[in-house]
Amino acid sequence: MELGISSFGDVKPDNVAGKAVHAHQRMQELLEEIKLADEVGLDVFALGEHHRPDFIISAPEVVLAAAATLTKHIRLSSAVTVLSSADPVRTFQNFASLDLISNGRAEIMAGRGSFIESFPLFGYDLNDYDELFTEKLDLLLKINQQVVVDWDGKHRPALHGQGVYPRPYQSTLPIWLAVGGTPASAVRAGTLNLPMTLAILGGPPDRFVPFVNMYRQAAQRAGHNVDQLQLAINSHFYMADDSQQAADEFFPPYELLMNRVGKERGWSPMTRMQYEQMRQYGPLMVGSPQQIIDKILYFHELFGNTRYLAQLVGGHNLPHAKTLHAIELFGTKVAPAVRKALDKKTVTTI
Repeated sequence: MELGISSFGDVKPDNVAGKAVHAHQRMQELLEEIKLADEVGLDVFALGEHHRPDFIISAPEVVLAAAATLTKHIRLSSAVTVLSSADPVRTFQNFASLDLISNGRAEIMAGRGSFIESFPLFGYDLNDYDELFTEKLDLLLKINQQVVVDWDGKHRPALHGQGVYPRPYQSTLPIWLAVGGTPASAVRAGTLNLPMTLAILGGPPDRFVPFVNMYRQAAQRAGHNVDQLQLAINSHFYMADDSQQAADEFFPPYELLMNRVGKERGWSPMTRMQYEQMRQYGPLMVGSPQQIIDKILYFHELFGNTRYLAQLVGGHNLPHAKTLHAIELFGTKVAPAVRKALDKKTVTTI
């Protein structure tokens, strides 16, 4: 199983037209995080696209290209590219360029996005939310397979025998679908035989098992080899040397984030009791190295996933040294133990 990290690049808004000192500092920290993740042997680092003052990453492929020059082995992915409001041609070109820079380490994780700021920003109608994604995904997949493309759609000018360049260093770019629990999204991913990333941010993890089953059943109905499907699970993450330290350090930034987003969406304020319940019984991956090991293995028992992505949150509300320490623990303590346990299980099964 691949083990990696995802981030939205939480940042303290500068609220200025220029001289964005907080954004500058946070970007340097983010690049340091990716470099460390590569050095400690993690498999992937993924950056999420947003168009808000509290997240720094609006162009994941640009940041990932900078990270490519600082790293050697780690795969570089978006998490997600909001394909509904992006141009598939430009998206492919940007990630193909990243692939060339990184010697074949680029991935696209396409999604509809859980925030909607990009739609009015780029002139799209939210009433077309589903139709935009379906159409643009179709074009992106076609470009990935063909150099010269013929394509007609409703929301973008047609392509008639036009080539899309540059081409990636890999034979094709890995394109994952990111989903949040909508059954139709799982069915789409399975039918198209695409790798799927499932974000589990609330509720008991076992509640999502039927959702994953739908993904595999849809792939089987479409005639695909279910054994070759790739599945990633993504959940919020923080780790410290012991459990209580992790819980105490992570609660303040997590509370701030969830209450800020929750206020926009009409959620009740986060309490420490709810937080502890999510740590113990929910998807929140917060604790000591051994607790993280146990929970990743529990997720694998539930889902049979081929990748786990630990989503960093907190950003400026958590000392950067502590975030770096969490990454270091993940790579040096957790990842080797998880890999060893899964290797042993595979040998035993055989």
